[in-house]
Amino acid sequence: MSLDPFRIGFLPLVDAALPILAKELGLAEEQGIDLELVRDMSWATVRDRLIYGGTDAAHLVAPLAIASTLGLDRPATPMTVPFVLGLNGNAVTLAPPLAEAIGAQNGLLDSVTLGQRLAALIALRAREGAKLRFGVVHRYSSHNYMLQYWLRGSGVDVARDVEIVTIAPPFAAEALAMREIDGICVGEPWNSVAVERGVGVIINVTSHIWLRGVEKVLAMQTARAEAEGDIVHRLIRALHKAGEVFIDPARHSSNAAILARADYLDGSADLIERAIADRITLAAGQEPVHIPDFMFQHREAANFPWISQAAWLYAQMVRAGHVVKSDEGYAAAQRVFRPDIYRAAFVGTQVPLPGASAKLEGGISETTGVGTVQGRLLLGPDRFFDGRAFDPDQLDAYLAQD
Repeated sequence: MSLDPFRIGFLPLVDAALPILAKELGLAEEQGIDLELVRDMSWATVRDRLIYGGTDAAHLVAPLAIASTLGLDRPATPMTVPFVLGLNGNAVTLAPPLAEAIGAQNGLLDSVTLGQRLAALIALRAREGAKLRFGVVHRYSSHNYMLQYWLRGSGVDVARDVEIVTIAPPFAAEALAMREIDGICVGEPWNSVAVERGVGVIINVTSHIWLRGVEKVLAMQTARAEAEGDIVHRLIRALHKAGEVFIDPARHSSNAAILARADYLDGSADLIERAIADRITLAAGQEPVHIPDFMFQHREAANFPWISQAAWLYAQMVRAGHVVKSDEGYAAAQRVFRPDIYRAAFVGTQVPLPGASAKLEGGISETTGVGTVQGRLLLGPDRFFDGRAFDPDQLDAYLAQD
């Protein structure tokens, strides 16, 4: 049987697991795809390679797919997200003296208390003329928007009192060590690398800022996604099967060993396995702690591209001053996420398919059954740390609350 060649760009992060496992375990081949993975070191390079035809799809931070569609930093290139590669999985890590200064060196505090303490420290430093500087992985990244959401919700004037700069994930620990930055918001295993080196303390995780928050996605140029629907459907099915393997506790160790290889993450299999198992070491010399749903995958339609997730990201882009709100821009941002393609890939299978394409983000407080067009589906809580909810039909009202 001849295989269809397909190239996916990725960054060395644990949440690149599904394309990697789909290739290494033969799941893509079972779907008739000869999958090639192209490793890069920055999101800008992954994005550019996708825009200019060097890859067919990419493991990408979700807001960057929207930014590319809107023409931010590059000529507008419509993007399609037919599959979410994972939820949450990032952390906020501070230099040890700063973690100690806010009493966050001995375990995770709740995000409200921790945010208030960090806000007080930020205000003090700003008055002294020494703003705290945070590193995020890209200007248009969920890391940036989650960090800003938490800081802003804790009373920080983000535009005035902190600096947020961009740093490629593999260099985050080194930047902390050289004191170029005071804190980072990055994906695993790079927070844990900073902890292992003794140059960082994990003080918060993004699942404690927005539980079930969208993180990485499979992104493609829209023209390609619409022209080659069959191969896209087969790829989605391979990635879904990889998700099933990823969450199997019996395979955590072997999955971590694959991801740790030099051509993928090129790192510690032990650190990678901890992230997969939701067991994170917060500070050097401490034992790993269990953080439920630290990196959420596969279950509860975690890979379904809810249009309301794209809408929330657009709202954060407006709040950050990265876009000027417009009806046209909002509609374009929402069109990036394609639940219709996801559903089409699984028609006639046993995969549960939500009947709705959008929901009230942050509106589920306890496990709830939702309507489906196929199968039975329960969704767990998706709360924001501040108790707010986001209705994609009420963008203006949401922004007016600021």
